[in-house]
Amino acid sequence: MKRGYHMHYRAAGRAVLNHPILDAERGYFLAPMRRGIRLTTGAEFALRDAIRTPVQLGRAEPIARDLFPLAERLDTEPWMGSRPCTPDMMPVIGPAPRHKGLWFAFGHAHHGLTLGPVTGRLVAELVCGERPFIEPTAFRADRF
Repeated sequence: MKRGYHMHYRAAGRAVLNHPILDAERGYFLAPMRRGIRLTTGAEFALRDAIRTPVQLGRAEPIARDLFPLAERLDTEPWMGSRPCTPDMMPVIGPAPRHKGLWFAFGHAHHGLTLGPVTGRLVAELVCGERPFIEPTAFRADRF
């Protein structure tokens, strides 16, 4: 299972973050939120009930402070949440093998918003019997 962590911070002084910033090279993301500036990190692979280990957050915080003046933490504890994914890290898209008329479109890890439009197009083409714009075999539920 994948899980991720985030923490909110107050911006130091008069600093304002007007848009999200992704530091792909160093593996963190800053985003302006109502609660404050949210710092998120990459994914952690751990068992569902494993103890929290927000090590990535601790490592990313000083690096993020080099880019943007973060003040104190606003949350008592880092938020931790699951990032649902399949064993092969590929989504399940296509007809349900045992339920006629049911179609699957899940398992996008934490990329659901990004992949939603293209998944919707693929499912619509499959349901309507059109030729799909991409070969869907790799996403079939019966691959497991």
